[in-house]
Amino acid sequence: MRRNCILARMKNIIITIQTLVLSVMLIPSFAQNLTGIEAIEYDPIQGRFIVSNGNNVIHVNGTGNGVAVLPSPIAAAYGMEVMNNQLYAIHSNSVKVFDLSNGNLLSTVSITGAGFLNGMASNGTNLIWVTDFSAKKIHQIDFTDLTNPVTTTLISNTTSTPNGIVWDGANNRLVFVSWGNSAPIKTIDLSNNAMTTAVTTSLGNCDGIDMDGNGNFFVASWSPNRITKFNNDFSVNEIITVAGGLSSAADICYALENDTLAIPNSGNNTVVYVGFNNNPIFTEEVEIESFQIQNSGNQWEIIFENTQHNNTFTLKIYDALGQCVISEKENLSSGKNRWVIPNETLSNGSYIIQLYNGKRVFTQKCIK
Repeated sequence: MRRNCILARMKNIIITIQTLVLSVMLIPSFAQNLTGIEAIEYDPIQGRFIVSNGNNVIHVNGTGNGVAVLPSPIAAAYGMEVMNNQLYAIHSNSVKVFDLSNGNLLSTVSITGAGFLNGMASNGTNLIWVTDFSAKKIHQIDFTDLTNPVTTTLISNTTSTPNGIVWDGANNRLVFVSWGNSAPIKTIDLSNNAMTTAVTTSLGNCDGIDMDGNGNFFVASWSPNRITKFNNDFSVNEIITVAGGLSSAADICYALENDTLAIPNSGNNTVVYVGFNNNPIFTEEVEIESFQIQNSGNQWEIIFENTQHNNTFTLKIYDALGQCVISEKENLSSGKNRWVIPNETLSNGSYIIQLYNGKRVFTQKCIK
């Protein structure tokens, strides 16, 4: 995470990627420059990246300026998570919960004796985990009842200095990185809260960590200034080349919805994107109209107007854990289309449906 003593002066956002240039769509209001950025998250309902900015406002990324998500400021200084169309954000050693639809503050949780709350992870439904950088603790907050959250200390002494953290649901564990030299990456088995060291790296001052849809981990470090990709058991690693370079990369985010790693540079207040599988984030070209989803028995019916002729469309459906449960591709004609997706084998709950046409990603939440 960002350290105040080494923040550089603010600059405009530089958008670069590993293999292609991503076009980004700006919302034409509330334009502001980015300053003091720290964490970035993807908002799948609205289809946008949002970044903690200047200790008090969340911004949408852009090509030269930030754009306020909502007219009312949202307090966020360090780690963030988007869950259930709500933003969970660390601010002034508390966790604040905001409604992303209107910016309303829904809940504030203060953690007694907190030293420096820093990183954050979630299970996508009800649990939030927070690292305490200076107290060397891991806290858990159960938001099942938003009006009465329950806070517990999962690990009372991490021994190393914990920073970024991510939930690995497939293995029922938390994985967190550490600050300092030869920084270890550690895991917490959520069945018994046992902490182990997965690997002692040659990296210094690891800041952020996130996962892709294949169980790989991406780690941001300050020494060297780079992104390192690890496989799931940390036996293999590789360096991810980032065009344009990095400057104190902080709390990174891997957006499963568009296979994009978003990297906030706390050293120069820029955001860099690394695209995978040639999936861009946004463009200003709108080639799908009237995107709707209807529940019909044991199936979803996606209805939309295709203004292009014979476009190839990819449809992906993600569960509440962020795992892709359905993936289909079709070559569709222009005009009105109905795409029927059976869902009788899926459990009841919330899902994210994403429709991608090579130009733009359309995302909508649905319930089974």
